[in-house]
Amino acid sequence: MDSERHGRLDALLSDPYPHYERARHTEGLAHVAELDAWLVARDADVREVLRRPEDFSSANALLPDVLPSPAALAVLGGGFGGRPVVVTSDGDTHQRLRAPIVRGLSPARVAAVLPYAAERAAALVDGFVRDGRVELMSAYARKLPGEVIGRIVGLDPADVPAVVHGGHRAEELLFRPLEEREQVAAAEDVVAMQHLLDRYVRERHEKPREDLCTELVASLTEPGELTLDHRHELVAHLQNLLIAGHLTTTALIGTTVLHLLRHRDQWELLCAEPERIPAAVEEAARYDTALQGFRRVTTRPVILAGTELPAGATVLVAFGGANRDPDRHPRPDAFDITRPPGRHLAFGLGAHSCPGSQLAREQLRLTLQELTARLPGLRLAEGEPVAMRPTMIHRAPYRLHLTW
Repeated sequence: MDSERHGRLDALLSDPYPHYERARHTEGLAHVAELDAWLVARDADVREVLRRPEDFSSANALLPDVLPSPAALAVLGGGFGGRPVVVTSDGDTHQRLRAPIVRGLSPARVAAVLPYAAERAAALVDGFVRDGRVELMSAYARKLPGEVIGRIVGLDPADVPAVVHGGHRAEELLFRPLEEREQVAAAEDVVAMQHLLDRYVRERHEKPREDLCTELVASLTEPGELTLDHRHELVAHLQNLLIAGHLTTTALIGTTVLHLLRHRDQWELLCAEPERIPAAVEEAARYDTALQGFRRVTTRPVILAGTELPAGATVLVAFGGANRDPDRHPRPDAFDITRPPGRHLAFGLGAHSCPGSQLAREQLRLTLQELTARLPGLRLAEGEPVAMRPTMIHRAPYRLHLTW
C-alpha cells in the first residue's frame, strides 16, 4: 500500500464515525476506496449481513491491511498456524471450531474465574494507587485481560506476558506499515509465541488437565493421535482465541475509562451510584466499539440496501457504524450511561457473535468497581493528548495518562 493511501486509511480509522454517518446517508451502499470495500454502516443492514452467513462469508475477515515483506513471511514460515480459525470460517468448520470455545467460556466457567479476575484487578491497581499518576494501558489494561484468558486456557502465569506480546505483534504485523527490519522482529515474536502454544498443545495431549486448552485439543484431534496438521490447526485456533480474549478487552477498558473521564459528569455519577456500572459497560461498548468491524465476502450475487453486489464483493460490516445509527439509538453521538438499555452490536450477532462477551463485560465491570471506589478523583493528565490506534480490529488509545 502506498504511503499516501495509508495516510488516508489511518485518518479514516483514527476517527471512522464521520465516514459511517456519510455512508448511512448515502442511498444504497457507499464504496470506500481506502477500505477497498462496500461500507455497511446502518444497523438494519449490518444485522441483515450477520444473519446471512451463507451469502456473506467470513473467509476474508482477517485480511491484512499490510502484506508482510518476503523476509517477514520467511520467518513466519518457521512457525505454526495458517489454518482457518473461528472468525475466518463458515458452516460446519465454523461450528466445529466454535463449539469448544462456547463451552469453555460458558456462564459457569466465567463465574468460576471471576474471583481470580477480581484479585488480579485489585493487585494491578495496588501497583499504582499511591503514585498519583499512571499510564493505564501498560499498567493495567494490557495486563488484566491476558491474565484472565490465560487462566481459563490453562497458561502458566509466567508465559502470559510472552503470549500477550506476541498477540500485539501479530496485530502490528498485519495492520501497521512497519520497516522491513521491524517486520522481521515482529514475525520472530509471533513465531516464538506459536512455538510456546505448540508446547502447550503437545503437553495437554500427553497429560490432559481441567482447562480450555485440553478441551480444544480433545475436540479437534483423534484419540491417541496428534499430527503435525493437528498442531498447526490448534496453534492457529489458540492464537486466535487468546488474541480475541485479551486485545478486545484491553481496547474496551481503555476506551471506557477515556470516555467516562472526558464526560466528567458521567464519571462522578458512576462514583456516586456504582449500581450504574453495568449500564455504563453497555453504553461504553456501544459508543466507541472496540471491534469496529469485520470484512465479509459475497458468495453469490446479492442485493443489499438496494445495491447489487456480484459474487466475490468485499463488504465491511461496521458494528461501530450500526451502534451510532439514530434509527436504533436516539442521540447516538451522546455518551450517556443513563440511556435506557438498547440492543447494540458491539459483540456481534448470530453465528459469529462473540462467545467471550460475558467475560469481557465482567472484566470491565470489575475495573470500574476498582477505579470508582479507590480513585474517584481520577482524571485525564494535562498535556498528554490521547491518540486512538488506527485500526478497525481493536480500537483503543495508544496510551492513557491519568492523574488523581
